[in-house]
Amino acid sequence: MTIYVGNLSYRATEEDLTAVFAEYGAVKRVVLPTDRETGRMRGFAFVDMNEDAQEDAAITELDGAEWMGRQLRVNKAKPREETNRRGGGGGMRRNEY
Repeated sequence: MTIYVGNLSYRATEEDLTAVFAEYGAVKRVVLPTDRETGRMRGFAFVDMNEDAQEDAAITELDGAEWMGRQLRVNKAKPREETNRRGGGGGMRRNEY
């Protein structure tokens, strides 16, 4: 399972997120998508942890919590839907991995 973390401060780093989620268990991966044109963080992230129970605990505790002056939105990420469209858009949408 992958966790979606929304409404992030643009100052948040992978290390910051790893430290916060490590309180609930081992963190396997943190992804902070950036805008292709500006290189600026997009305000959301994806976090993978070793065990589903750890992820569930992190979601329960952190959803709605205030962190770096923002109220986090934390939930299970929805898998990206495959489409048959050509071109256009591409990129990762919020809450999709």
